[in-house]
Amino acid sequence: MHLKLLIVLAAFAFVGNITIAQNTPSFRSAKAPMEARVNDLLHALTLQEKISMLGNNSPSVNRLNIPAYNWWNESLHGIARAGEATVFPQAIGMAATFNDTLLQMVASAISTEARAKYNLAAKMNRHLWYMGLTFWSPNINIFRDPRWGRGQETYGEDPFLTSKMGTAYVKGLQGNNPDYLKVSACAKHFAVHSGPEATRHTANVVVDEKDVRETYLYSFKKLVDAGVESVMCAYNRVNGEPCCTGKTLLQEILKNEWHFKGHIVTDCGALDDILVRHKVINTKEELAAAALKAGINLECGGVLQEDVLAAINKGLLKEANVDSAVSGILRTQMKLGMYDNDSSLNPYNSYGADSVHNAYHTELSRRAAQQSLVLLKNNGVLPLQKDKYSSILVTGANSASLEAMVGNYHGMSGNIVTFAEGITKAAGPATVVQYDQGSDYTDTVHFGGIWASQNSDLTIAVVGLTPLLEGEEGDAFLSASGGDKATLSLPQAHIAFLKKLRAAHKKPIVAVVTAGSAVDIAAIEPYADAVILAWYPGEQGGNALADILFGNVSPSGRLPVTFYQSLSDLPDYTSYNMKGRTYRYFNGKVEYPFGYGLSYTTFAYKWQQEPRNNYSLKDTIRFTTTIQNTGQYNGDEVVQVYVEYPNLERMPLKELKAFKRVSVAKGNTKNVVLNIPVTELQKWDLAENKWKLYKGTYSICVGRNSSDYILKKSFSVK
Repeated sequence: MHLKLLIVLAAFAFVGNITIAQNTPSFRSAKAPMEARVNDLLHALTLQEKISMLGNNSPSVNRLNIPAYNWWNESLHGIARAGEATVFPQAIGMAATFNDTLLQMVASAISTEARAKYNLAAKMNRHLWYMGLTFWSPNINIFRDPRWGRGQETYGEDPFLTSKMGTAYVKGLQGNNPDYLKVSACAKHFAVHSGPEATRHTANVVVDEKDVRETYLYSFKKLVDAGVESVMCAYNRVNGEPCCTGKTLLQEILKNEWHFKGHIVTDCGALDDILVRHKVINTKEELAAAALKAGINLECGGVLQEDVLAAINKGLLKEANVDSAVSGILRTQMKLGMYDNDSSLNPYNSYGADSVHNAYHTELSRRAAQQSLVLLKNNGVLPLQKDKYSSILVTGANSASLEAMVGNYHGMSGNIVTFAEGITKAAGPATVVQYDQGSDYTDTVHFGGIWASQNSDLTIAVVGLTPLLEGEEGDAFLSASGGDKATLSLPQAHIAFLKKLRAAHKKPIVAVVTAGSAVDIAAIEPYADAVILAWYPGEQGGNALADILFGNVSPSGRLPVTFYQSLSDLPDYTSYNMKGRTYRYFNGKVEYPFGYGLSYTTFAYKWQQEPRNNYSLKDTIRFTTTIQNTGQYNGDEVVQVYVEYPNLERMPLKELKAFKRVSVAKGNTKNVVLNIPVTELQKWDLAENKWKLYKGTYSICVGRNSSDYILKKSFSVK
């Protein structure tokens, strides 16, 4: 009897499990094949429901228990616009670290906070703007001209550095779980997009394919190869084609040539621009059809949600076009685990409040800021000896500025340490530290703090720009040029203030400059004993500056952009041709070269293993340098490797092709192994319309920056 009862019970259990399995749709089964899940959900959705998913603000589908979702989230240098989050240095400052390993750690911390905030909000049934898992970062456009206000969002002017830092950021954001994306990253703005801000919605960028391929698309290709989940198309046209409907960029290059498998999202309002401003398409229905046929999966805006059905009714689209578009964004959501019936399978679902702005993330922000600060001048006053300075004045318009710490597209942490606060804490309770704003941004006559400076042993003046003076159109509302800069000059009030301080006494003055771009340091350099470029250093910027000033850390940041002497040295801002731009093509005198940055210590270089004499396309150039710390302080050296090309038409003057940050204690040495695939030396041949390795003599140049080589070895390519 007992055996029969057990058999009956087992049979009921088996049938029950089948029933449960049958009641669970395939799209909610994490273990089902991806395409089967996508197709199952596509068949479950009505046409109108699918169309409703094509905009960034996607409404709920209640009958399928699918909550609303807003795709628009920002994480340029920390979770932005979404409450408490760790604020890391602005992207241009992260580029100055020349430390892609550190940036991957930063991005991993950001995605950890993103998951935690999403989990906490979802449990409260909050499906909020800026609280999702799809992030429209990083910005990997090339900072080709210092006038561009949004250049602070990028990793600088060099395609190779940008690709390395961008790839590290994507890997940190998306994680390494084989089954789930931690969050979704997005490479933007595709493509050939870096100002002017005033014409970004109307511009038709005319540039040949050589510059497009070698400069503007290089980093996008590297991020696609690294598996970036999303690409955002830009506002402008390129050679007549709108970036968000053009065949060349989206279909021929991104999809057919590069085999991009993720989803494509438009910049916000970009489809409206095509109709209203570019005026290359006549109706909304035609616009909606062109976007879907070009490969757009998601719009930041409402054109697709409003006009795709009308396009279908007019015969411009078929439901299959909608299915193709929606399937791309459903794949991303499923990779994120959004439709899983069993949430326990996703390891990221366990993240909670203790993952947001914790001690580790705060320390990581401080370390990143330390490595981002660039020492531009030092007559020996730094590092400060605490026993030598019993009284300090911290002054300048940006010495206690919140805006100068956080940059644009920023979060808030509740623990933002200004420069004045960081220096005061580090100086200690036995040191007199005074604070005085000193000046504003416009008044060149009235100043404060002069008397206090005269009566202090040391003055630290923090001057420069803020994201209100340079940045995105509309956001930088104090910019006289719609977000861009019309000049390299620092605010005239700040220059006059430093002159006034210098005239008042001969005691040491340290100038700290905040900016997201190249500025004219020469205007203040004569009035300061030391100059530090701080960028927009994030929430721990004040502590990081103090760490550098008092010698706890030797400065090691390097410039990811060229500091020109004058804008008159550059071509017209609207020209995207690379001739005469960036260290790769500019051959004149500069204030500071790309890669420049001083240290408290000194380093000697020698070959451990030189490059060979001859290479071919299939080879990798491998070599080893020995770096010896010959100074009196422990420090980091950023070993930079440039390639000089054969003297052929339109070859770059030089190009960064490898770099490595290395920590070396005083008196010690480190061997640095570096590799450059010869394929990286190929250039675009306009006549043959393909990449080509040119024969001739090349040189490997190892040094401290793009103008200071220590080791050099020529080799032949045959």
